[in-house]
Amino acid sequence: MAKTVADVLALVPQVKMVDFRFTDLPGVWQHFSVPAKELTAETFEEGVGFDGSSIRGFKEIHESDMLLMLDAETAFIDPVLEVPTLAIVCDVYDPITRDPYSRDPRFIAARADAYLKQTGIGDTSFWGPEAEFFLFNNVRYGGGSNEAFYSIDSDEAWWNSGRADRQNLGAQIPPKRGYFPTPPTDTLQDVRSRIVMALEEAGIDIEVHHHEVATAGQCEIDMRFGPLLQMADSIMKYKYIVKNVARKEGLTATFMPKPIFGDNGSGMHVHQSVWKDGKNVFYDEAGYGQLSDSARFYIGGLLKHAPALLALCAPTTNSYRRLVPGFEAPVNLAYSQRNRSAICRIPVYSKSPKAKRIEFRAPDPSANPYLAFAAMLMAGIDGIQNRIDPGGPLDKDLYSLPPEEAKAVKQVPGSLEAVLFALEADHEFLLKGDVFTSDMLETYIAYKRENEVDPMRMRPHPHEFMMYFDV
Repeated sequence: MAKTVADVLALVPQVKMVDFRFTDLPGVWQHFSVPAKELTAETFEEGVGFDGSSIRGFKEIHESDMLLMLDAETAFIDPVLEVPTLAIVCDVYDPITRDPYSRDPRFIAARADAYLKQTGIGDTSFWGPEAEFFLFNNVRYGGGSNEAFYSIDSDEAWWNSGRADRQNLGAQIPPKRGYFPTPPTDTLQDVRSRIVMALEEAGIDIEVHHHEVATAGQCEIDMRFGPLLQMADSIMKYKYIVKNVARKEGLTATFMPKPIFGDNGSGMHVHQSVWKDGKNVFYDEAGYGQLSDSARFYIGGLLKHAPALLALCAPTTNSYRRLVPGFEAPVNLAYSQRNRSAICRIPVYSKSPKAKRIEFRAPDPSANPYLAFAAMLMAGIDGIQNRIDPGGPLDKDLYSLPPEEAKAVKQVPGSLEAVLFALEADHEFLLKGDVFTSDMLETYIAYKRENEVDPMRMRPHPHEFMMYFDV
């Protein structure tokens, strides 16, 4: 990856186009391109103007002019485009004041990083998101006043085990049996390997890839952990490259949390730790799971603010098809070493101080990574600052607790509507250090209600016809 403006300009002779990329408020990459000859040192100094009025969550039409400032450290040659293209991730600025734009998700992530240093708790936070996804062979969906439907298909899906209209070789994956089978049952080994090669070409270090639990092409590719802003950038690259390589392979990729009924959804478990002066603040050899008091208080912040956090970490109506009590979803507000039924898990694969971290399991890959990582860090910092005690760990299977014990374990809210209310009621911790602003949070909540909660609430669901048509 390029590190300086000079490094980036040295790449220009290798490409034909330069692509400027930035992220809208819900968390989708936006872009436009210029011929490579247009990129100069002055471009980095002056920025590139664009119309922000059509970008979700950005300016109104009467104040639409905005500016992109290029971050040279993010430049990479795009590994999936046919025309050689240099991609650069950008920050959004106000062209009049020349200040960073307070609703730019990337700026919010950078502010969270700065606030951590300001507190003196640490100087770096490390993040390791595990974003799962599905690769389908076919998808159709639509709706109107009088109909609503979706249909997905995968060659390896269990529902194709009885097909007689074409050659059927069997070996389809039964529900919840997709974890670690070899080819030919795992039909996507080579596809994932090609995705990994493209990711590494783009400068992302990959640790492992494998089939995930669900039938119908659920996959996981794990990136090596890194600092907050770098990992949020990497998630954006990751989703872009997964989708584009899949399309070249005749497949379609989705990071939708719950596309299939009756099988596992796709999460994005987020491993996180805080470091200071080269030492892991979360490590204490004598502590539970080798956790320091700071780590426990960090967990206390995550648990206390979890309902509000989910408005940013599990931010779609579909997220709550995955976060359902009584199944394998991480809905219980508890922590434990090894135990995957708790919302906070303490991995114990290694006893090395460098490996000590917290895994927050409720997020999913529909989240805007800049907002989600920043919000989790702010919750953890609040926990440390206020010494929020998370209570004792729960090392039992939380799904098989006796009813009297289960009642004592709080759970996350069950809908996007509920977590948006929680964010309205509990957001002061996000405003510290001017990391998030009230304006940004109000805009985000209003967008989610108007464009996601209300449209879903007003439409008949296809399954309602099965339950109620003959009432």
